[in-house]
Amino acid sequence: MATIPSHSLLLPNPVNLQTAHSFPLKPHLPQSTMITFPTRSSPAMAISRTEGASVSPRVEPESYGITTAEDIRRRDREAKESKRLRDTWRKIQGEDDWAGLMDPMDPVLRSELIRYGEMAQACYDAFDFDPFSKYCGSCRFTRKKFFDSLGIFDSGYEVARYLYATSNINLPNFFSKSRWSKVWSKNANWMGYVAVSDDDEAKRRRLGRRDIAIAWRGTVTQLEWIADLKDFLKPVSGNGFRCPDPTVKAESGFLDLYTDKDTTCNFSKFSAREQVLTEVKRLVERYGDEEDDLSITVTGHSLGGALAVLSAYDVAEMGLNRTRGGKVVPVTAFTYGGPRVGNIRFKERMEELGVKVLRVVNEHDVVPKSPGLFLNERAPHALKKLAGGLPWCYCHVGEKLALDHQNSPFLKSSVDLSTAHNLEALLHLLDGYHGKGQRFVLSSGRDPALVNKASDFLKDHFMVPPNWRQDANKGMVRNTEGRWIQPDRIRAEDHHAPDIHHLLTQLQYPSQLL
Repeated sequence: MATIPSHSLLLPNPVNLQTAHSFPLKPHLPQSTMITFPTRSSPAMAISRTEGASVSPRVEPESYGITTAEDIRRRDREAKESKRLRDTWRKIQGEDDWAGLMDPMDPVLRSELIRYGEMAQACYDAFDFDPFSKYCGSCRFTRKKFFDSLGIFDSGYEVARYLYATSNINLPNFFSKSRWSKVWSKNANWMGYVAVSDDDEAKRRRLGRRDIAIAWRGTVTQLEWIADLKDFLKPVSGNGFRCPDPTVKAESGFLDLYTDKDTTCNFSKFSAREQVLTEVKRLVERYGDEEDDLSITVTGHSLGGALAVLSAYDVAEMGLNRTRGGKVVPVTAFTYGGPRVGNIRFKERMEELGVKVLRVVNEHDVVPKSPGLFLNERAPHALKKLAGGLPWCYCHVGEKLALDHQNSPFLKSSVDLSTAHNLEALLHLLDGYHGKGQRFVLSSGRDPALVNKASDFLKDHFMVPPNWRQDANKGMVRNTEGRWIQPDRIRAEDHHAPDIHHLLTQLQYPSQLL
């Protein structure tokens, strides 16, 4: 099939733009796909296999007065050479709350934000949204071949387990269900995965530590789930959290999604919370006392960002970020277009536990402004004091990196609620952001065509069709008899580990959860 033309002409005087993050995601999609991802370790001259073409005429002039695009890229390269991730990873993970790293934008931080954002994007790319598929609501790929199936052959991570949630809660516009009667599961949806950086010595040396990564699925364009929220705060202790303070509260719908289960379903008979806590416990016990350092990084977009914040808090509240030898493992959440999760006491409790959160948002996105549209962290102090105990007074956690899609010469300036919430657009904006008031210049050569993978956000003159990413023949294949069928998928690895009961017992869960 034809590939989308290269945007090599977008980069004046192309240079080697190797990124500084330790495990660059190097996607290499097969010939049959419609587009090839940019290879991060090679010069950003050809994004596809099509030679000598470009997405558009040159849109970045070689000079912006005093500061040229090449000057900005040269500054980034020099900064990356002087500050390697292996030496600065604790600051990148928020040790100092990212002070001095966002304005001007630190190139190593930018690379890491894009890398973890791509881990969250992988949840969308792997999810089966098709209601005509009997596997709708599941992951399209097996766990052991997850990254390879997405064309990401050099991720440096291995997926340790998949995460599932019951769809029997009141978020009908979030879950996907098949229209067929014979389906993989009637009451579960795939929600993401837990991965751990592998044993490749060179990659671990570049990263500077071993990393446990948790990625949560969110929503692509449908924002109706916001209307489903009860917009009602309740104590997290009521959902089994080990929290000594009943005034620490979170939005009830997020809590239900994270903690509910269906004991009749093989995939969601343990809650998403139980699944993630037991796997983190297993991995910390296995790797926590190695000579190398360890980190726990949680990422998610949209509603997945809310789950990222909840699970990061939960891991720290449960003390799972402490090794047997007494080392404290840093816990960081990178969220993209995430909503508010809890009240001001929830925010304060996360700070007490040392959990770091960096929120990447598009200023025109409505989701980060919800819930708590009127009573939130921006309210006058006296009003917050008065309304602090109300069940609908919310507060954002952590630090915010605000981006504006109207600064990108590639994107339509109009404000559409779904496109302003698009994750690929956020990653595009990160690639071009260098600080407040600075010009938008793509840093790594990330292909702008990716923005239109599941949206219609690129300007029309780039001639990239909207919503271009599709499965070949909608997943249909020909069998030996020449008939078109939906192939079966191997699902053996999706069942829960046999020692999950034992791990839950070690976590001192109440008997009713076993």
